[in-house]
Amino acid sequence: MAQGLSVTASTQTPLTRNQVLSARGRSLLKRLEGVRLKPYDDQTGLAITQWVAGATIGVGHLIDQADWSAFSAGISQQQAETLLAQDVAPYEREIRKVVSASLSQSEFDALVIFAFNIGRRAFSGSSVVRLVNNPKASTGYASLETAWKAWNKSQGKVMQGLNNRRSAEWRLFDQGVYQ
Repeated sequence: MAQGLSVTASTQTPLTRNQVLSARGRSLLKRLEGVRLKPYDDQTGLAITQWVAGATIGVGHLIDQADWSAFSAGISQQQAETLLAQDVAPYEREIRKVVSASLSQSEFDALVIFAFNIGRRAFSGSSVVRLVNNPKASTGYASLETAWKAWNKSQGKVMQGLNNRRSAEWRLFDQGVYQ
């Protein structure tokens, strides 16, 4: 597919006000993020017993210091699911707001998963959004795939885990493969 955007007309639909992450997309997001019912430090992955910047629980839910007492003992699987639904909703809205191109469900899911990882502000101003909206947009990248996969660093270092994640997201966006 050229630039990852050529999809048959029958599978591509304009974004609607209510398009949301599919069940398959949610499942892939949970596999990529992992589900942890006890608090951990997002940077190290180590379990924590007191709040630190980057304290995380569930499916990538950042814990505010003021909320630490509510999460310090851990959460149930159902609570993790509820947090995920709450945490994903702003990303769904952001994509509906900033993406003007027609998207298949798998493309929408890939963008939600990608944005969830890099953050709404970074996503909204990214070359990825510019190239999704206009494949001929002038950016520092040769293609949408290159722009997408450039988000592979944490604290300035290339991370193999992020390379793997970007590849999985790209397969979903470009080929509709949920794995």
